[in-house]
Amino acid sequence: EHSLSCARGGFVYMRHNHLRDLTANLLHEAGCKDVVVEPRLLPLTGEILSLKSANTANDARLDVSARSVWSTGDKTFLDFRVFNSLAPTNSSLPVGQALLKHEKEKKRVYNERVLEVEKSTFSPIVCSTTGILGIEAQKFYRQLSVLLANRSGQTYENTIRYVRQRIAFCILKTTVASLRGFRGTKVSRISSESNDINLLYLMNNLTHNY
Repeated sequence: EHSLSCARGGFVYMRHNHLRDLTANLLHEAGCKDVVVEPRLLPLTGEILSLKSANTANDARLDVSARSVWSTGDKTFLDFRVFNSLAPTNSSLPVGQALLKHEKEKKRVYNERVLEVEKSTFSPIVCSTTGILGIEAQKFYRQLSVLLANRSGQTYENTIRYVRQRIAFCILKTTVASLRGFRGTKVSRISSESNDINLLYLMNNLTHNY
C-alpha cells in the first residue's frame, strides 16, 4: 500500500501526468479546439468566492482546458486525481464513496471560480489506482467518446471501448511502475576526467600480473 502513496521517485505525479496527457491527446483526436495543458486561470478582480476552500491564487492552474467538449465554443476545465484506494484515508470507505469524496474536494477548490470568473464548466477527473472512474469522469469520457466517434466514423460502442482500454492501460502501467519503481539513493557517476590515469594503469598491470 505504501508504495502507491509514497512521493519518492515521482511515481504519484507520473500517474497523474500520464492520465492528464492521455486525455489531452484524446481531446485533440476528437477535434476539440484550444486544448491546453496546465492552463492558468484568470486572476480575481474583486470577485468574492463563497467557499473558504476556493483557490484564489493569482497563479492558479488546472490540468487541462479545451473548447467544444459539451457545446460548440464553450470552454471546459479539467483537474485530475488518481488516488490510492488502499490508503488508510480511503480504505475505510466503499470505493464509490471515496471517489465522490475526492470529486467534492476538487469542486470545493475550483468549481465556483471556474463558473463565476472563467464562465466555463469544470469536471473533476477522479480515478482510483485500481482503474475505477468517478461519476464525473465517466460522464466526461462518455462525451469524449461521442466526439471521437463522430470524427472518426466509428461506432460509439467501439469508440468508448477504445477510450476505456487506453485509460485502463495508462493506470495499470503507472500503478505497476509505482509498485516496482526504485526509490533508493541514486548512485553518483564517477567522472572519467577526475580519474588518475597513471593509477588506473598501475592497477591494471597488477591485476594482470596476479
